[in-house]
This record gives sequence, structure tokens and C-alpha cells, in this order.
Amino acid sequence: MDAASPLLVLYGGTFDPIHTGHLAIARAARDRLGVPVHLMPAADPPHRPAPGADAAARVDLLQRAVAGEPGLRVDTRELRRAGRSYTVETLRALRAEAPARPVALLVGADGFRGLPGWKDWRALFGLAHFVVAERAGDPLDRDLPAPLAAEVAGRWTEDPADLAAAPAGRVLRLRQPLHPGSATEIRRRIAAGEPWRDLVPPAVAARIEAAGWYARRGDTGRPL
Repeated sequence: MDAASPLLVLYGGTFDPIHTGHLAIARAARDRLGVPVHLMPAADPPHRPAPGADAAARVDLLQRAVAGEPGLRVDTRELRRAGRSYTVETLRALRAEAPARPVALLVGADGFRGLPGWKDWRALFGLAHFVVAERAGDPLDRDLPAPLAAEVAGRWTEDPADLAAAPAGRVLRLRQPLHPGSATEIRRRIAAGEPWRDLVPPAVAARIEAAGWYARRGDTGRPL
């Protein structure tokens, strides 16, 4: 049954807050792969400081951002699990439910290059494919850490059908338009009273402003 299931695309992150760059990547993946993209907020990411907004607030903003967006969904599986949000543990739990379903992780180029710092990172290739948002003029396979380059050799594909044909193990480049701004920059701008609303969807901007989120200067120093 699993092998006939459609490709499941998980786009993880703190989304602190969700912004137009995140949405551009999600839309590009949805359109390239022809399947929904599940935006999966992390509860307690182990590889960076705690988020500036709590999980409930970040989910609220995500739901507002994807409302009316075909093929974009909020997936709260990491928030429902106790403990830290290790991707490998999320995927192992998913595999216990659906051993043969094709699954892909959607990540940015910087996140992909940083994979050797993730828990049990080599195991990830046996649990999922990777779809990596590649920057224009910055080929993804240039300057990869040596252990990662060795691990992904022979895994590259340009054909989305390869991801649907197997449960895990391939790497596909996703070329998508670049968008200005980052969550770190948005938090900084909000705290500093600088313009920021054009970097997030209107419904997200309205909710942040109404709730007063990120207005404290202490919210701005955390990485994206």
C-alpha cells in the first residue's frame, strides 16, 4: 500500500516567523513535484537557540500564511512529540507507520550543506529523499563538506519521478526565485521599528502587529 502512496514532502523549520521566502520555496517545490508541501514547525530545534515565538504562535502564523494556498499544509507532528525535534527521529517514527512511502525533506542550500552537524545525518538518506532549494549562481554541489559530497555521490537526480519511484535516497535540486529578508532580519526590524510588513504575508503581518510579537529587542538575536 505504501509504495502506491504519493510522495510526502516535509518542509521543516522554526518559521519564526514564516515569511515570503519560505512560501516561495514551498510553492516552487509544490509546482515542481506536483504534490502538496507540508510545512512542519519544529518544537525545540537542537541545532539552534530556542525560537523567538512559542509553538502555538508560530503555528497560528503558519496557518494564516497558507490559508487559501492550494497544496500548502501545516504539519504539526514534531510538536506532538515530546523532547527535541531531531529530524532523524521524526522520520523513523514516520517510517514505522509507512515503511515504503516515498518521503522527501525540503531544505535550503545552507541547511543541506550543514547536514554533517545533524544527529545521525547519514541515516537520513535511508529514510527520505532531499529536495534542496538551490541559489542562482551557487551550484549546490560546489564546496560541499567532503563527508557530505561522498555521501551524495550518485544520488543526484533532475527528475521528480525518481522521488516517487523509491522511498528514499535521492537528491533533487530545486531552482527557485530568491526573496529578500530572513526571519532574523524580520525580528530585528520589528524590534527596531523599521519597515518589515512587505516581507511576510499580509495576514501574518496583521497578526504579529495585533499580538505584539517580536517587539522586544531580546527576540531578535536568534538565528533563522
